[in-house]
Amino acid sequence: MRKQRRLIPWLLLAFGLGLWVASLSDQMRFLHLIMFGVILALLGFVLLGLIVLRDRARNRMRIIDAKKRPRVVAIGGGTGQPVLLRGLKEHNTEITAIVTVADDGGSSGRLRTESMPPPGDIRNCLVALADTEPLLENLWQYRFEHGSELSGHSFGNLFLTAMTGITGDFETAVKEASRVLAVRGRVLPSAKKPIILSATFEDGSRIEGESLIPTVKKKIRQVELFPKDVEALPEALVAIADADAIVVGPGSLYTSILPNLLVPGIAEAVRASKAKVIYICNVMTQPGETDGYCASDHVRAIYEHVGSKFFDMIIVNSASIAPSIVSHYGEQGAHPVVADVEKLHELGLTVIARNFLQDASLARHDPELVATQVLALIGREHRPS
Repeated sequence: MRKQRRLIPWLLLAFGLGLWVASLSDQMRFLHLIMFGVILALLGFVLLGLIVLRDRARNRMRIIDAKKRPRVVAIGGGTGQPVLLRGLKEHNTEITAIVTVADDGGSSGRLRTESMPPPGDIRNCLVALADTEPLLENLWQYRFEHGSELSGHSFGNLFLTAMTGITGDFETAVKEASRVLAVRGRVLPSAKKPIILSATFEDGSRIEGESLIPTVKKKIRQVELFPKDVEALPEALVAIADADAIVVGPGSLYTSILPNLLVPGIAEAVRASKAKVIYICNVMTQPGETDGYCASDHVRAIYEHVGSKFFDMIIVNSASIAPSIVSHYGEQGAHPVVADVEKLHELGLTVIARNFLQDASLARHDPELVATQVLALIGREHRPS
């Protein structure tokens, strides 16, 4: 209605001009039409100039805004990394997720080839950063039922596989998938090709295969990558160098976190970066990987692989978990990770230990609490109370 009212004065003006021009003689009418034409042309040039100036100003503001946005690199994989990403995407941040390519179980293990990394963890990160309809997210996570040749595969994994075949390149396939899902940020594999993860246990025994390591149920001494000459993705190294914050975790210590940091060049780039390096410790221990581990044990395990003083800060949950949930996880061999703050301080870390649970009845991080705390640590967000 308001727009219609705004048009009335212009209609009246046009009607009045029409009557006035009609009352003029032919010669006068011709001269006035020429004058009107010149005036309109000048107005057109003025308006065009104003539009160009406006667009330049807007582009300048976008560039300034992009420079102001904190650049956060999240390193991990599995089910933990998407939790952080879901929180970060709700803030005005420039996000880069660097994801492990060591997965060899389930659908990802069946699809990985020499030229194509396992797509599962990357798919989960793409969905976590997606700014699209829930139906499309559900489609990407849809897993085909038993009884068919597609049994166990998710639609998203098959999409990435098909796109890799079309484009001839996995990184390009991920970029195209990011456009389809309107991803807020970037998702990058940590290495150009898939890697094999092996673990050596305290008794000297050894096993190969990311999915097999937790099944041995022995204390892990060391994990290694094969082949040794695997190359880090150049875009990942650039993102680390330009970051304001580098966040490692949450995620499986030996099978999601370390496979990224052991890729040649990744840990070195993190050390060389001027960014704050923050470790988010898991809420629960993981059977076959971190049985009996406190928060400081997680940090020491990483330091044993990449060197000491790797992190500046650690985020660790110190809130109690509902007894029924603790009991439920306990039946599966998982227990709450103890926030041994004094030992963490001895490791030279700034410790943020408080309630980071999504719900007292759930043993998982709250995406918003964790994301807000990360941004607070680099001075880009009000610290949560």
